[in-house]
Amino acid sequence: MISEAAGTKVLRQSSESRSDIVTGPELSVSVFRHQGVNGCLGRYSAVKIAGGILLSTSRQYRSKPTHGIGRYKHLIKEQEPKKKRGKVEVRPINLGTDYEYGVLNVHLTAYDMALAESYAQYVHNLCNRLSIKVEESYAMPTKTMEVLRLQDQGNKMFLDSVLTTHERVVQISGLSATFAEIFLEIVQSNLPEGVRLSVKEHTEEDFKGRFKARPELEELLAKLN
Repeated sequence: MISEAAGTKVLRQSSESRSDIVTGPELSVSVFRHQGVNGCLGRYSAVKIAGGILLSTSRQYRSKPTHGIGRYKHLIKEQEPKKKRGKVEVRPINLGTDYEYGVLNVHLTAYDMALAESYAQYVHNLCNRLSIKVEESYAMPTKTMEVLRLQDQGNKMFLDSVLTTHERVVQISGLSATFAEIFLEIVQSNLPEGVRLSVKEHTEEDFKGRFKARPELEELLAKLN
């Protein structure tokens, strides 16, 4: 509650006790103490400058314990520990029925990585629009082939160029025998120049071909055996 008496504004409250008042023609300072939370004493001052009141606070109980102030970790949910990756197991292969194919691999091979990637994305979206189930879409290990050239005179060969082959695979399943011809015709008619297309049934060898060979590890295993 604020009341004005004799040109001086004084803050009054039932639980406050005024300590001192400094007045002036354009400045009035009222300092008082009040009973805070948990019995702590706080010191506040109200300053009147040119008809306005400016409140400022200062903490006078620095000796009090402040345990827990600023802690926020209890508000954050605990993250689940990451699961360790186990060994990759071969899933059972669907061989299909008399009326539909099992698991088919659509291989797209090109020397340009961007071209192979973009057309693999097109085939994936086409399967989604035609309600053909896509098991997964992945990239095969990049293959590099060196082209050697024989000199006009002599038997020594030198490196002419290096060809890098990029391959993408779109694995589909549940393709009916009647719709397979239509699907393959659409894919082949939109095949861009420089991309080679091949479709074959998925086998266990195709699954193992996704992983890069490690000859050093194989040699060590052979020595142990």
